[in-house]
Amino acid sequence: MIGILVVTHANLGAALIETIHFILGKEQEHLMSISIDIQQNPENLRKKIKQGITKVRTDNGVIILTDMFGGTPSNLSYSFLEEGTVEVISGVNLPILLKAVTARHKMDMEKLTATLVEHGKRSISLASGILKGNGRNGS
Repeated sequence: MIGILVVTHANLGAALIETIHFILGKEQEHLMSISIDIQQNPENLRKKIKQGITKVRTDNGVIILTDMFGGTPSNLSYSFLEEGTVEVISGVNLPILLKAVTARHKMDMEKLTATLVEHGKRSISLASGILKGNGRNGS
């Protein structure tokens, strides 16, 4: 199993994890969130992330899911990147997190991260495009 750390602005990560627990009907192990307050000292925030990595880490590694490329949660998380051991994916949403939690037992880090990025892209759809028969993304 791969550990998952969700690092987001405010309480977005905690809300996503709470929703995952609701959908799956039980709490998930090796899964937690870190809320980032951009008013806090960056070194203190890095320490919080490091502690989170330590708590969720397994022999199979850790995936850090952040909310927005270029945002403080992502920028702080990139400093922990260790290819194959600690990976960072920006743009977390509920479908990505659900897929991560349910597939992390079946895939290695490389396969899972590639799957999550692709799944995240496919999970976005424009409702009016679907209703017009133009596919999932409206094109």
